[in-house]
Amino acid sequence: MVPAGNSGSGGVPTSRRSFVKGLGAAGAVLPAVGLLPGRGLAEDAPPADAGAAIDWKQFAGQTIALSGAIHPWSNAITPLLPEFTILTGINVTIDFQLETTYLGALPIRLARGSSTPDVFMFTTYGQGISNGWLEPLNGYYSLKSLTDPAWYDESDLLKTARAFPLWSDGERYAVPITSEAMTLFINRDAMAAKDLPVPQTFEELLATAKAVKANGISGIAMRAQAGGNSSPPAMGFVFSYGGAMVEHNRVAFASPEAIAAVEMYGQLLSQAGPAGVGSYEWYNVLDDFLQGRTAMAIDSSNFATDISNPAKSRVAKQAGFASFPHLAGREPVPFMSHWQACINSKSRNKRAAFLFLLWATSKATSLRTAAAGLATTRVSAWSSDGFKKAFGSQAAEAALTNLQNADVDRAKAILFHAQSRPILDAFMIGVNEVVNGAKPAKDAMTGAAERANAAIRG
Repeated sequence: MVPAGNSGSGGVPTSRRSFVKGLGAAGAVLPAVGLLPGRGLAEDAPPADAGAAIDWKQFAGQTIALSGAIHPWSNAITPLLPEFTILTGINVTIDFQLETTYLGALPIRLARGSSTPDVFMFTTYGQGISNGWLEPLNGYYSLKSLTDPAWYDESDLLKTARAFPLWSDGERYAVPITSEAMTLFINRDAMAAKDLPVPQTFEELLATAKAVKANGISGIAMRAQAGGNSSPPAMGFVFSYGGAMVEHNRVAFASPEAIAAVEMYGQLLSQAGPAGVGSYEWYNVLDDFLQGRTAMAIDSSNFATDISNPAKSRVAKQAGFASFPHLAGREPVPFMSHWQACINSKSRNKRAAFLFLLWATSKATSLRTAAAGLATTRVSAWSSDGFKKAFGSQAAEAALTNLQNADVDRAKAILFHAQSRPILDAFMIGVNEVVNGAKPAKDAMTGAAERANAAIRG
């Protein structure tokens, strides 16, 4: 699929017809347009139990512990938790931490066999399955006492969300809770000052970033910290150059395609990036864009709500959202992912935890969280006026385009690998070396692949 036609203002053409058509292209099964929810306010959403053949009170009195990262999902779901308790009688305790802190601490806790948290946000799927930390869920979906398939309506899920949690044997160990893809953010004023159009190819991106860089304003900001959590934007470059992270249980980022991708990534940040970009994580990228310290940035589509919020963003009025760049002659393949929520295999409250996940990802609850700007996994929520108002129609169109262009299998190959964390860490150490000028891309990525393959063999 070719990128959506970007105008010089950084816009992605938006209309209700093109937006709904895009949802269908993403593989979603749409109800008739006249039946699409149009509720813009959270309080207008139907109650979560409406029409569900489920005994919501069957686990009343139990308490489940919910852990995760400080994230748009945790921000959106937390205010609704008292309603879940009223509906079910299940109490929910929460523990949300900074993402890097959380992702570092959770595997240690699970490896020790702790029965809590009962439910947790998770990314290293393969590690969790191979170590027996995650509860298999297919059996819970088939229990009539727990699940009403017609009410839950999995056909309303985006195609990527339906495919993402499936393990090789067809088992599911997680429930997707958000949708995101790497997206290009544009400060339209900075571009207009140089009379430049929105770049579409990587070569155009480099030329534009160098042209708009000025005193105190970088041309582009992206993650470059030497740790796996910084890898999503760079992985999109690798995929778009025709490379992969893992193939046939071997690390593949020493390929000519991946080396060329990382070389471009390094050129962008070394020639047009902010000072100290080698230490940049997602929050540094977002803050630079919010404060007008960079003309462009590439990161998660979920940043749109902050970028468009005048209370948080100095560039809210001039921000634009666009398709991920592509290599000339190739289609763009941005990295995409779904944050997932899992049940602890050692939990003492597994059925209550599963009931929580159904409620949290139901149509009704998703409409509520979407009205708060959360990019959920639901077609009905993406189609709602509330979501488009909170997230921004242009930002939603760009995010959907990037989700459509993504390759779920290539993303899953690395994210679901049992050694994903050391592989991603090695990859970003190599990327960091290129960005900082310590090594050329070929040497850095060859060394990174050798370290990562050693971790797989180990």
